[in-house]
Amino acid sequence: MSGITVLELGSLIAAPFATRLLGDFGARVIKVEGLQGDPLRQWGAPHPDKGTSYWSLVQSRNKELVAIDLHKPEGAALVRKLAESVDIVVENFRPGRLEEWGIGFQQLKDANPDLIMVSISGYGQTGPYRHRPGFGNIAESMGGLRAVTGYENGEPLRVGVSLGDQVASLYAVVGALLALQARRQGGGGEHVDVALTEAVFSLTEAALTEYDVTGNIPQRAGNRLHRAAPSGVWKTKDEGWIAIGANGDSIFSRFAQAIGHPEWRDDAELQTNAGRVKRVEWLEQEIGQWAASQTMEEAMAALVAAEVPAGPVYTIREIASDPHFKERGAVTSFSWEEADEIIAMPGVVPKLNEHPGSIRFVHEAIGQDTARVLSEILALSDSDIEQLRQDGVIR
Repeated sequence: MSGITVLELGSLIAAPFATRLLGDFGARVIKVEGLQGDPLRQWGAPHPDKGTSYWSLVQSRNKELVAIDLHKPEGAALVRKLAESVDIVVENFRPGRLEEWGIGFQQLKDANPDLIMVSISGYGQTGPYRHRPGFGNIAESMGGLRAVTGYENGEPLRVGVSLGDQVASLYAVVGALLALQARRQGGGGEHVDVALTEAVFSLTEAALTEYDVTGNIPQRAGNRLHRAAPSGVWKTKDEGWIAIGANGDSIFSRFAQAIGHPEWRDDAELQTNAGRVKRVEWLEQEIGQWAASQTMEEAMAALVAAEVPAGPVYTIREIASDPHFKERGAVTSFSWEEADEIIAMPGVVPKLNEHPGSIRFVHEAIGQDTARVLSEILALSDSDIEQLRQDGVIR
């Protein structure tokens, strides 16, 4: 992404996560915050000296931080001028808000015909719900995810991370890359429209088609797969939890041998997935008894030797110390010069052999790059910048 400049007009999760991914692979990302900063700065544990949340530090890596008040005409004018010199704008305001400020896609495209704008919103840029505010938890609910998450007869549950927002971010990056490729082929600018609800809904596999044909509505089933068995998590003798996926026919045969039930290999019904699904409750009980008789180390040794997909349920403590995560750089550390300390961060995903991404810098202070960016891109003088600062337009 070297040579591509991205202007982020976003806050919290969806737009900033998308631009973080682009920045990890070399794009120049200019993050525009309000004068009080992105609200994500106040989400989660704060750095003891800087006051900014650690989540915000991770999300803002590889970004130049510019603080502009978009509510003021002078602030919107600055963004309009910046947009003339960038390749991609990523935003997650409610549809219509940027147009009110004179910096909507069509307004910016007039001055920059090759501009790509990626808009992430709760419901998309069109449709009867377009003006509703939408956060990830609403999208996960309306997109069908929470209806199938949780235990039977229990309440719908959220996944333990902001999945809806971050899935939408991935689609935003895909859309941006597709639009860049189209532009290289002479297609000009593009408006990429990502709805959180649709991003989540896209994960629901064949639920819509099955419902349309059969009327079946998937229900919550805890850790059990609806269509395959056995797959789930079981408690070990030493109070750990082990995840096992023995739901392939050949895998199940090896699994049966590994846990001391070779007779299952001669049971015709258990040789097919459909048959195992019919007897899933019995299977889960039997596997539970085996797991309860094993320590995590013993269970993993047996299943790894039998080439059965299995793994412990990790907390962040286990992830932080796992040698595989470390060797692949999934758990990495970065020397943060401004704070004179080394901090751990998730590594760059995906891995590219010839053009790997990297964490090049971490900035923290609100507006610390404002003057430099406005000087470099808009050629504003020091006195112009100081006047804008005194007028409360920038920080």
